[in-house]
Amino acid sequence: MKNNITICDAILKVMYQCQIPLSPQEVYRQIVEQNLYEFHAQKPDHIVKGTIRRHCQDLNFPSAREPKYFGMTDDGKFYALENNSKNQLYEKTNKEQINTDKQKVKEIKDINETLNQIKQIHTTYRDLLKKHILSDLKNLAPVSFEIFAKNLLEVYGFEKIQVTSINNDGGIDGYGKLKVGLAYMKVAFQCKRWIKTSVGRVEIDKFRGAIQGDYEQGIFFTTSYFTEGAKKVSIKPGAVPVILIDGLSIVEMMIEKNFGVEIERLPLYIYALDEIIS
Repeated sequence: MKNNITICDAILKVMYQCQIPLSPQEVYRQIVEQNLYEFHAQKPDHIVKGTIRRHCQDLNFPSAREPKYFGMTDDGKFYALENNSKNQLYEKTNKEQINTDKQKVKEIKDINETLNQIKQIHTTYRDLLKKHILSDLKNLAPVSFEIFAKNLLEVYGFEKIQVTSINNDGGIDGYGKLKVGLAYMKVAFQCKRWIKTSVGRVEIDKFRGAIQGDYEQGIFFTTSYFTEGAKKVSIKPGAVPVILIDGLSIVEMMIEKNFGVEIERLPLYIYALDEIIS
């Protein structure tokens, strides 16, 4: 900046900033502190004083010059005239800088608002997608839903899963093994592809009765939801635990494992220039 301004520009800038009359020595110190101008003189403070005096409207001597940029107070201090051309230029430049800063603030605000809108749209889209998936699951044939549950359990690490015959399922729809530590746990599952009817305690008790003694854990799938009574009896002391997985939980599991759900990556760029220049 100091290569582009004159000594008068530097003096005026200091006066505009301070907004009070200053002595030539005070102006000089501010110019040096702010590194506004590169002096080429043995006594630069005298240059500042001489420049102010030559362009002061209240002083008249042979070496005085036009135009007049400064005025003088009764105590010998100086101030910038309000109606001089450099003041108008300074105000214009300052106004342009303010407008530029406002524009940058607006741009940043617009970017942040757009980013928030994208996040809100993503949340809305995800909710709509989950509802659509659940609707399709409810429309599956019972056998297809059992096969779906089998394949979902395999994604979560279950092994040797078998879907039982519809006419001879013994109260269960399938079974398999899950490795826990060094051992394998025998697990059975039941599927209820219900659209609106909730799964109550009676269904959980029936399923537990069918697996008690033969299996170490039960998993109950439904495209509907479980009543509070069903939730309370899912885990009972001395009885086989039954894990309850309702429709929304099934969909969440699908999304978590990308099971029947494909992901399309849309790059979302976050501006972070400061990190590479700091």
